[in-house]
Amino acid sequence: MADLEVYKNLSPEKVERCMSVMQSGTQMIKLKRGAKGLVRLFYLDEHRTRLRWRPSRKSEKAKILIDSIYKVTEGRQSEIFHRQAEGNFDPSCCFTIYHGNHMESLDLITSNPEEARTWITGLKYLMAGISDEDSLAKRQRTHDQWLKHTFEEADKNGDGLLNIEETHQLMHKLNVNLPRRKVRQMFQEADTDENQGTLTFEEFCVFYKMMSLRRDLYLLLLSYSDKKDHLTAEELAQFLKVEQKMNNVTTDYCLDIIRKFEVSEENKAKNVLGIEGFTSFMRSPACDVFNPLHHEVFQDMEQPLCNYYIASSHNTYLTGDQLLSQSRADMYARVLQEGCRCVEVDCWDGPDGEPVVHHGYTLTSKILFRDVVETINKHAFVKNEFPVILSIENHCSVQQQRKIAQYLKAIFRDKLDLSSVDTGDSKQLPSPQSLRGKILVKGKKLPYHLGDDAEEGDVSDEDSADEIEDECKFRLHCNNGTTEHQVESFIRKKLESLLKESQIRDKEDPDSFTVRALLKATHEGLNAHLTQHPDVKESGKKSHGRSLMTNFGKYKKTTKSRSKSYGTDDEEDAQQPPSKEPSPLSRLGRRRKTMKLCRELSDLVVYTNSVAAQDIMDDGSTGNVLSFSETRAHQVVQQKAEQFMVYNQKQLTRVYPSAYRIDSSNFNPLPYWSTGCQLVALNYQSEGRMMQLNRAKFKTNGNCGYVLKPQQMCKGTFNPFSGDPLPANPKKQLVLKVISGQQLPKPPDSMFGDRGEIIDPFVEVEIIGLPVDCCKDQTRVVDDNGFNPMWEETLTFTVHMPEIALVRFLVWDHDPIGRDFVGQRTVTFSSLVPGYRHVYLEGLTEASIFVHITINDICGKSRQLQGLKGLFHKNPRLAASDSNPHSMRKRSLGDRILRRTASAPAKGRKKSKTGFHEMVEIKESVCEPAREPDGVLRRTARSLQARPVSMPVGRTLLGAWPPAPAVAEAAEGKESPPVQF
Repeated sequence: MADLEVYKNLSPEKVERCMSVMQSGTQMIKLKRGAKGLVRLFYLDEHRTRLRWRPSRKSEKAKILIDSIYKVTEGRQSEIFHRQAEGNFDPSCCFTIYHGNHMESLDLITSNPEEARTWITGLKYLMAGISDEDSLAKRQRTHDQWLKHTFEEADKNGDGLLNIEETHQLMHKLNVNLPRRKVRQMFQEADTDENQGTLTFEEFCVFYKMMSLRRDLYLLLLSYSDKKDHLTAEELAQFLKVEQKMNNVTTDYCLDIIRKFEVSEENKAKNVLGIEGFTSFMRSPACDVFNPLHHEVFQDMEQPLCNYYIASSHNTYLTGDQLLSQSRADMYARVLQEGCRCVEVDCWDGPDGEPVVHHGYTLTSKILFRDVVETINKHAFVKNEFPVILSIENHCSVQQQRKIAQYLKAIFRDKLDLSSVDTGDSKQLPSPQSLRGKILVKGKKLPYHLGDDAEEGDVSDEDSADEIEDECKFRLHCNNGTTEHQVESFIRKKLESLLKESQIRDKEDPDSFTVRALLKATHEGLNAHLTQHPDVKESGKKSHGRSLMTNFGKYKKTTKSRSKSYGTDDEEDAQQPPSKEPSPLSRLGRRRKTMKLCRELSDLVVYTNSVAAQDIMDDGSTGNVLSFSETRAHQVVQQKAEQFMVYNQKQLTRVYPSAYRIDSSNFNPLPYWSTGCQLVALNYQSEGRMMQLNRAKFKTNGNCGYVLKPQQMCKGTFNPFSGDPLPANPKKQLVLKVISGQQLPKPPDSMFGDRGEIIDPFVEVEIIGLPVDCCKDQTRVVDDNGFNPMWEETLTFTVHMPEIALVRFLVWDHDPIGRDFVGQRTVTFSSLVPGYRHVYLEGLTEASIFVHITINDICGKSRQLQGLKGLFHKNPRLAASDSNPHSMRKRSLGDRILRRTASAPAKGRKKSKTGFHEMVEIKESVCEPAREPDGVLRRTARSLQARPVSMPVGRTLLGAWPPAPAVAEAAEGKESPPVQF
C-alpha cells in the first residue's frame, strides 16, 4: 500500500472533482474473457463505498466493495488485456481493478485518457483512506455504512422515506419477531417531523436504536451503577477491573472511554456513560474476544526457525483449481500481505529462454518467473520484516536455472546475503529476528563431495510434481498433440487416486475433494479451455477432449463400484497385507530420480536445503527441509509421532496438499502442527474451514507469519495421541457463558433468501487441538429470533495444551430445509480475553454473539466426561476399536445425514440435566469417547433432548425403529473414529 501514500494528501478540490465524476457515472467498455467488450455505465454509489454498473443481469450483485479492492493498475497490464491485439486500445485509456479473495480482475476502457486518470485517482484515494484506519474507526464506518444500505434496501420506492409496511418487511429481513403493535409504537415515537407516517434516515437511526436496546447490557450496567441509568468513571473502572480483568485502570482512561463513546452531550459534561455509550463501548474492538495486545508481535523472536510455526502457501500462483485455473503474479502480493511467509514457485522452461511459473502437466496458465520475483520483492516486507522463504520447485534445464539464479540475485540483491546472519551456534538455525528483511531460497543443493569447482551436478528429484505418475501427466508438448488415450488415462488415474485420498479428508463440505468436484472442474474447465483455444483443434485435442467428456457416464458407475474395493471400513483395512502399505521411507525410496542442478542456483540455498527422507543423515548438519505430501505425512504421524516431533526440534518440515486435490481443497493442518511441523502449506485461494483455522492460528503475534511452538515441542517429547499427554502440566478450564446474539442473518445460501422464515439460531463451540482436547458443545435453540436471541447457557471445557488449541464459535439455523450454517469465528485459545466479550462472525458486518469468558488453571487428572460406548454400533465389540486414535473409517452418507440432523439440539426445548443417565449406566457413558464423523468429541455431560420419534431419518437409515432408549441414543449423535492423523 506504499504507492497509496501520495493519494492521501490530494487537494480537497481535486478529490471532489473526482468523486463528482465517479458518482455521476462514466460509460466504459468492460472486457470479458473470451467475449467482446460490453459497454456499461459505471458509477460510485452515494456513500462512496461501492462501485456499481448497469445494465447487468446480476442486478444487486453488480457491485464491488471499495474495501475489497486490492489494487488498481494503469494501462494494459492484466492477462485479458494482453490477449488483445496491440493496437486495439490506447493504453492510457485502460485500467484494471483487482478485487476479492481470488483477485478477480475488472478490465475497463474509457473513451479518453482524462476519464481513466480521474477514475484511477479517485479509487486510489478511497483505498488510501481505508488503508490506515484504526480498528475503532473501521468498525464505526462499517456500522454507519450498514445502516445506510439497510435503509436504502428497505426503501422500495426510492423516495428516501420508510412507511410502516416497508418497516415491517425490514423487521422480517433482520430476523426480528416483534408484535406489530410494538413495531408501530416505536415507529410513532421515532416519527417526530411534520411528515407523519414515514421515517427519514435520521428518524430510522432513532428507531433502530430503540429496537436495538440490549436488555443484557442494560442489566449489566445497572449492576455496576447502583441501579442508575449511567456509570460514573469510578463505576466504569470497577467494572473493568472486576469483570474484564484489566490491570492499571486509571480514572483518565475511563474518562477517555466516556469521551469516545458517549453520545449524549449532557452525559459527557457530567463525565458519565449512559446505556448507548456503554453499548458502543462493549461492541467496540476494546471488548472483542481477541486480545488486542496480540495484534502486535509479542512473542520471543530470537529462537531458531525450527521453533516456530510458519504460515505457508501451496502453489501460491494459482487463483483456483489445480488443473485449469489462472496463474497470477499478484497472488504472491496478496498472500504476503495476508501474513504468509513461505510461498511456492513452480519453475519450468519457457519460450525464448525465459523460465515460467505454472502447475506442470496441467492446463493452468503460465506467468514469467521474472514477474513473480519482482512482485515478491515489492511486497515481501510491506506488512512485516520477518523472513520470507521462497520454495523453488525446479523443473528447468541448466540453462534456464542459470537465468533463475540471475533474476534472484539481480532483483533481491542484498536480501539474499546471509553472510552476516549470526546463528550463535553452527548446529542451530538462525532466528526470525536475525533474518529480518531476508529472503531464504528453499531448493536443492549440490552434494558436498562434488567440490566448489563443479559447475553442475546430479541431485535427487523428489517433489510435489512427482506425486503424479508419469501416465497421469497431461503433456501438452507431445508430438501431434495429446491423444485420446493419454487424456483418458490422465482423468481415470485422477479418479482412482482421488477415491483413495478421500478417505483421509477432514472437510466440513462433503462435496469438496470428491469425484463430483473433479468431474465438474474437468468437464466445465477443459471444455471452456478448448473452446477458447481453437488452435488446439488442429492437433486433435478439441475433439478428443469433448469425446472424453461424453464417456464420463461410464466412469461414474465404475468408480462407484471400484470405491468398494478400497477398504472403506476397519475390517477391510485389516485384511490388506502389510506389503501393500509400505512405510513412507520405503515409498520415498521406491523410485529414485535425478536431475541436473547448476552451481549458481545451488549456492543461493543456505539454511533451507530441500531433501528427501532417505537423504537425511544423522550427522548433526542443519538447514535441511524435509517435504511430505499429506498422504505420506499422515503415515509418519500415525506410525512415529514422537520421533517426528524430535526431528522437528532441529530441522524444518513442510507438508503440502495431495496432488489429487484437484479442486484446491485443503487438509486439516492440526495433526501436523501437533507433531511440530513448521511449514504446513495450504491453498490460500480456497476459502473454507481449514483456511479459517490457519488464519486464526497466525492471526496472533501480530499476524507476522511466525508463531512460537509450545515449549514442550521444542525440547523433550510427548505422545500427542495420549489421553493425558502432559500429566505433569496444569490444564486450562474454559468456562464460557453464551449470553446472546446480535443481528444474526439468514443462512447465506438459504433456499428462500430474505423471504424465508426467521431463523431459529443456536451456538456451537468447538475446541480444536490435540486429539484429547477436540470436543464441541452447544446451546439450545431459540425460536424465531435472529436479531437478539438470548441463550444464557454455560459451556465448560478442559484443555491439556492451550498453546495450540483453537476455539471455534459457530452459529447455526435449526431448519430442516436448506443449509443451516450462519457464520463462524475461530480464535486461538491463548488469544481469548476474560470477561464480557463480543465474538464478531467472520465476514458479516454486524453479526455477533455476546459471551462471558473465564479461564481457570486445574491440576491433577480431570478427564472430561466422554460419550456413550457403542453408540450406533450393532456390534458393541466394534466400538472398542474406535478408541484407537489411528483407526480410520470412511464417512458414509448416513453418517453425514445423521451428523446434520442429530447434532442440533431439540428446537425450543430445555435440555435435561440428567440426560442419558436415566437410560444408560453411568459407567457406560464415560468409558469411551463418542466422536462426530469429523473426528471431534461430542460432549454428553450436557446432553440434548432426543428428536421426535416421527422424524423419518432414523427409519430410513436404520431399517426399523429400535427400542425407545436406542432412539434417544440415535438422536444424540453417532460414535465415530477419532481425529484422523
